Amino acid sequence: MNQERWDEIKEKIENKFKISAKNVEVLENKGIKEIIEFEGPLGKIKLEFVNQPKILDKKTQYSNRIGGQTNVKYVYSDSETSSYLKIYKQDKETEEWVEINQSIFSF
Repeated sequence: MNQERWDEIKEKIENKFKISAKNVEVLENKGIKEIIEFEGPLGKIKLEFVNQPKILDKKTQYSNRIGGQTNVKYVYSDSETSSYLKIYKQDKETEEWVEINQSIFSF
Protein backbone atom coordinates (compact mmCIF):
# COMPACT_ATOMS: atom_id res chain seq x y z
CA MET A 1 0.00 0.00 0.00
CA ASN A 2 1.42 3.37 -0.97
CA GLN A 3 0.31 6.95 -0.26
CA GLU A 4 -1.43 7.40 -3.64
CA ARG A 5 -3.49 4.23 -3.19
CA TRP A 6 -4.40 5.27 0.38
CA ASP A 7 -5.59 8.66 -0.90
CA GLU A 8 -7.84 6.91 -3.44
CA ILE A 9 -9.32 4.60 -0.81
CA LYS A 10 -9.84 7.50 1.59
CA GLU A 11 -11.65 9.52 -1.11
CA LYS A 12 -13.96 6.58 -1.94
CA ILE A 13 -14.83 6.10 1.73
CA GLU A 14 -15.54 9.81 2.22
CA ASN A 15 -17.85 9.80 -0.83
CA LYS A 16 -19.77 6.63 0.12
CA PHE A 17 -19.96 6.68 3.93
CA LYS A 18 -20.40 9.11 6.78
CA ILE A 19 -17.09 9.63 8.61
CA SER A 20 -17.53 9.52 12.40
CA ALA A 21 -13.90 10.25 13.35
CA LYS A 22 -10.73 11.29 11.58
CA ASN A 23 -7.33 11.64 13.24
CA VAL A 24 -3.62 11.94 12.39
CA GLU A 25 -0.94 10.89 14.90
CA VAL A 26 2.80 11.48 14.73
CA LEU A 27 4.80 8.40 15.73
CA GLU A 28 8.08 8.27 17.68
CA ASN A 29 10.08 7.25 14.59
CA LYS A 30 8.97 10.28 12.52
CA GLY A 31 6.15 8.27 10.97
CA ILE A 32 2.50 9.24 10.55
CA LYS A 33 -0.62 7.23 11.39
CA GLU A 34 -3.91 8.27 9.80
CA ILE A 35 -7.08 6.90 11.41
CA ILE A 36 -10.56 6.96 9.87
CA GLU A 37 -13.72 5.59 11.52
CA PHE A 38 -16.97 5.19 9.61
CA GLU A 39 -20.23 3.24 9.60
CA GLY A 40 -20.05 0.70 6.78
CA PRO A 41 -22.09 -2.30 5.65
CA LEU A 42 -20.24 -4.52 8.17
CA GLY A 43 -20.84 -2.12 11.05
CA LYS A 44 -18.43 0.39 12.54
CA ILE A 45 -15.06 0.17 10.75
CA LYS A 46 -11.70 1.74 11.60
CA LEU A 47 -8.83 2.05 9.12
CA GLU A 48 -5.28 2.78 10.24
CA PHE A 49 -2.75 3.75 7.58
CA VAL A 50 0.83 3.95 8.85
CA ASN A 51 3.62 5.51 6.81
CA GLN A 52 7.03 5.39 8.52
CA PRO A 53 10.72 5.25 7.67
CA LYS A 54 11.97 1.81 6.66
CA ILE A 55 13.82 -0.12 9.38
CA LEU A 56 17.37 -0.82 8.21
CA ASP A 57 18.84 -2.43 11.31
CA LYS A 58 17.90 -3.57 14.79
CA LYS A 59 20.59 -3.31 17.48
CA THR A 60 20.12 -5.15 20.77
CA GLN A 61 22.14 -4.20 23.84
CA TYR A 62 22.15 -6.61 26.76
CA SER A 63 24.24 -7.97 29.59
CA ASN A 64 24.58 -11.55 30.75
CA ARG A 65 24.02 -10.63 34.37
CA ILE A 66 20.94 -11.78 36.27
CA GLY A 67 18.35 -9.04 36.20
CA GLY A 68 20.15 -7.19 33.41
CA GLN A 69 18.13 -5.01 31.07
CA THR A 70 17.79 -5.39 27.34
CA ASN A 71 17.55 -2.35 25.07
CA VAL A 72 16.54 -2.44 21.41
CA LYS A 73 17.53 0.41 19.11
CA TYR A 74 16.27 0.66 15.52
CA VAL A 75 18.12 2.33 12.66
CA TYR A 76 15.74 4.02 10.20
CA SER A 77 16.27 5.02 6.58
CA ASP A 78 16.33 8.70 5.66
CA SER A 79 15.05 8.16 2.13
CA GLU A 80 12.91 4.98 2.06
CA THR A 81 9.51 4.55 3.70
CA SER A 82 7.34 1.61 4.62
CA SER A 83 3.56 1.77 4.79
CA TYR A 84 0.74 -0.58 5.68
CA LEU A 85 -2.99 -0.58 6.31
CA LYS A 86 -4.83 -2.21 9.21
CA ILE A 87 -8.60 -2.70 9.23
CA TYR A 88 -10.64 -3.08 12.41
CA LYS A 89 -14.32 -3.83 13.04
CA GLN A 90 -16.03 -2.87 16.27
CA ASP A 91 -17.61 -5.81 18.09
CA LYS A 92 -21.23 -4.92 18.86
CA GLU A 93 -21.31 -6.73 22.20
CA THR A 94 -17.98 -5.75 23.74
CA GLU A 95 -17.39 -2.57 21.68
CA GLU A 96 -13.73 -3.58 21.24
CA TRP A 97 -11.86 -3.17 17.97
CA VAL A 98 -11.07 -6.52 16.33
CA GLU A 99 -8.63 -6.68 13.41
CA ILE A 100 -10.17 -8.28 10.34
CA ASN A 101 -8.59 -10.05 7.40
CA GLN A 102 -7.92 -7.68 4.50
CA SER A 103 -8.41 -10.36 1.86
CA ILE A 104 -12.21 -9.92 1.99
CA PHE A 105 -11.86 -6.38 0.63
CA SER A 106 -11.14 -5.59 -3.00
CA PHE A 107 -9.06 -2.43 -2.83
